[in-house]
Amino acid sequence: MKIMFVCLGNICRSPTAHAIAQKRAIEQGLTYITFSSSGTSGYHVGEHPDERAITHGAQHGYDLSRLTAQRLTQDDFYEQDLLLTMDEQNYQDVLAMQPSDATASIKRLLDYHPDPKFAQVPDPYYGGQAGFDAVIAMCETAIDALFSELGKK
Repeated sequence: MKIMFVCLGNICRSPTAHAIAQKRAIEQGLTYITFSSSGTSGYHVGEHPDERAITHGAQHGYDLSRLTAQRLTQDDFYEQDLLLTMDEQNYQDVLAMQPSDATASIKRLLDYHPDPKFAQVPDPYYGGQAGFDAVIAMCETAIDALFSELGKK
């Protein structure tokens, strides 16, 4: 199974989710899942994640330092099994890019979060430390729930 996390620039939220999922999948022995991340824009292609995302991820045990930003491509709609967006705008942008014969499923990451009050992973780019920590907490909870659901199939 191939899962891709998608946000706008692929430097904060989606690489954070990518690193969390990768580490937790290894810990849980879910070796049949591979992960990647991308952005709906090409603003940061080839760049490493935001330094704050790298720092906060490391403080929680996640390594984002080796990831580089890429842009969502048409091929991703066929090569991935599941595209998980970080917010409603990302979701709508991905749907607008989706080819009519695409095989990937498209969902919001927080569709898996057990608390319905969490509908969107907020972009921490213009915020402070608390925003990056909140992103990590939301992603951890949603990814754990996703893995639990995948384990039932």
